[in-house]
Amino acid sequence: MSGQINELKILDKRDNIFSDKTAQYIIPLYQRAFAWEDKELSQLIEDINDFKEDNYYIGSLIVSKKEGENLYEVIDGQQRLTALFLLLNSLDVQVENTLTFECRKRSDDTLKNIKKLEFLKNEDIEISLQNGKQIVDTLINGRDFNKRHFLSQLRKVKLYRIEVPQNTDLNRYFEIMNTRGEQLEQHDILKASLMSAIKSDENKMVFAKIWNACSDMTGYVQMHFDTATRRELFDYDWKFMPQISFATKKTNKKNAGGLKIQSIISPSFKVDESDGITDKDERIRFESIISFPFFLLHTLKVLVADMNIQHFSQGETLVYDLLDDKKLADAFKRVISKGVIKGKKIADMEEQFSLSFIKCLLKCRFLFDKYIIKREFANENSDGEWSLKQLEVSGQASNKKAYYINTNFGQSGEWERTWKPRTDLIIMLQSCLRVSYTSPKIMHWITESLKWLYSDDGENLQRLSEYEWVTESIVATAVKSDYLDIVQNGAYDWGIDTPHIVFNYLDYLLWKSDRKKYDSFTFEFRNSVEHWYPQHPSEGTFEQWTREDGVDGFGNLCLIQRRINSKFSNMSPEAKKSTFSETIAKGSLKLRIMSGITVACSNKNASQNWKDNVCEEHENEMIEALIDACNSFN
Repeated sequence: MSGQINELKILDKRDNIFSDKTAQYIIPLYQRAFAWEDKELSQLIEDINDFKEDNYYIGSLIVSKKEGENLYEVIDGQQRLTALFLLLNSLDVQVENTLTFECRKRSDDTLKNIKKLEFLKNEDIEISLQNGKQIVDTLINGRDFNKRHFLSQLRKVKLYRIEVPQNTDLNRYFEIMNTRGEQLEQHDILKASLMSAIKSDENKMVFAKIWNACSDMTGYVQMHFDTATRRELFDYDWKFMPQISFATKKTNKKNAGGLKIQSIISPSFKVDESDGITDKDERIRFESIISFPFFLLHTLKVLVADMNIQHFSQGETLVYDLLDDKKLADAFKRVISKGVIKGKKIADMEEQFSLSFIKCLLKCRFLFDKYIIKREFANENSDGEWSLKQLEVSGQASNKKAYYINTNFGQSGEWERTWKPRTDLIIMLQSCLRVSYTSPKIMHWITESLKWLYSDDGENLQRLSEYEWVTESIVATAVKSDYLDIVQNGAYDWGIDTPHIVFNYLDYLLWKSDRKKYDSFTFEFRNSVEHWYPQHPSEGTFEQWTREDGVDGFGNLCLIQRRINSKFSNMSPEAKKSTFSETIAKGSLKLRIMSGITVACSNKNASQNWKDNVCEEHENEMIEALIDACNSFN
């Protein structure tokens, strides 16, 4: 990794970030004054106090090193750096006067005398720094604040110090960063690290342009390039798998893979900004289901699988299952430092790895846009709907315009009426997965889908017709491994611990069995498991049903939205059915069926009949449907 990126510990056994006199930090005059208040300082202390990892990355410090000196001009990160200075002082950690403000004597004097401000005249005190110190003092001296624990946490906190190249236009750099309104994140640091291994300036610039285009998760990646580059990367109609080769000593600026490097690094490079439209002239926008850091982790897993990168210690895990954006840099560092390809260390071929990754990133983003669901918002609709669309173009030459149609999963020559139902099934299956695994840390289905698509460049239409089967096999495998294979002695009584994917896959099967009847059904974030016959009936109103007698059985459970759970409370099934008929009619299909079969018999009311007879019959039918479906994917 680059020598211009240093990992700094905030607090060590003997030292801290401000105890090393060989590292002096100056806040330049063009930077604003310290502005953090209670909200930001409280969040900083809370984040440090509560993290659970072995090490905690707290952000980055962008600096420009003065030539021939040990002085670093702080370009970005001064608010956090100053807050850390105040925090260490409040914790009675010995710090040196290694943080100063250019041409701001009052701020400098305040920092130098931070522990004895009461002896300074008011006109000599920078009020924002004084207020910051008072806020920190109040927080760490609270009755329930454990300083010993906090100090142990602080020793695990790290900060990246990144030096910008010499001759950087610092005013312009700061202007750009300030416009963004945020500090560099881990993916910015990762970008710098991967680029540092690339020798050619042209290749570095291409890397940066592709990275920047992929990092914008709104819209489609083709639209994040200028028109000429779109044609070079994605062919004449902007819709084919991107191909790119990088410059070598033996190649000129026109690369073998199709992309002209000179076009993408041209100073006149400008991205077209325009609203998307459908083939029906509806204005639309798209919202990704994951953020860029998580997309990077998915891509890393795809690349590791595609290149068959192994851990140098046989049997060791190279890439962990959990997708943790807080450990993004560590995930790549682990692959580079511990990965091997056919006995050759990745660490000895970092440039090749970086170039291979950026190619993989662009291809994965192309596949992600086309074959992984997103939220689509048409015209003024603020609710959105699940969408799988591909980009098409109309017009000639410079007059080409993009529009979006349903992604085609048909075989060559198939009519839309033949392949569209297949697309609808994939939308339902992927939305089933999306609402089941709400945390991006466990959306492994995206990785599995991208791996399958990437293995054949996503262009084999005969093979793409199998994508429905591949997607459903991911769902069915999850239901089997997380539930059906674990259940013992036919006891499907997991209650609120029943995995959400089980309910959602069942709803998919019910929808698929009668699409005409359930035409309006869509998957929503129904994230609370509800007992149809309550665990704790309203006192004295009807008979209690204990766990031992089956109240937690699968037949008595369904998924609902959390806000509805409180309304259902402890009502009987009969009361829920009559009181919430409209809500139930829009709810999960299992809930609708449960409501429909909650009926009285000759000698029992509807609730008692549900408990004594109907619930068990319903459970047997639903479990049988799940087992039959899952077994077809063995």
